[in-house]
Amino acid sequence: MPDLLTTSAFFVEIDGVTVAQFKEATGINSETNIIEYKESTAAGKMIIRKVPGAKKWSDIVLKRRVDDSLALWEWRQQVLDGDIDTARRNGSLVIYDSMGAEVARWNFENGWPSNWKGSDLNAGSDEIAVEEVTISHEGLVRA
Repeated sequence: MPDLLTTSAFFVEIDGVTVAQFKEATGINSETNIIEYKESTAAGKMIIRKVPGAKKWSDIVLKRRVDDSLALWEWRQQVLDGDIDTARRNGSLVIYDSMGAEVARWNFENGWPSNWKGSDLNAGSDEIAVEEVTISHEGLVRA
């Protein structure tokens, strides 16, 4: 039986290049809108049918400790400069097991950083400085 998978070792790849390890990720989900319509049966009974509508994906929110890498900020800067076409990238969230083997991957399409938040700074605190980036995208699949 394989070891239970922990979420303590996961990385983000952008265009196939590992950008950073993160401590937290949320928004790994998809949803399908439900369209309801009323229909009458041959016997005259009113029923409500439910059919799938548009698909949508939540934004991915990533948190990691602040370090000297500017990769995420430079990616965000492309959006701030108005270069959204260049900023759109494909990427992946990848989980590794304790031996370093890949065990799970979610690929997103046309992602771009819609929000970046620096760490709250407090000289009297001993908390680790954390940055947060939100990636808006157009699709997420488990690979």
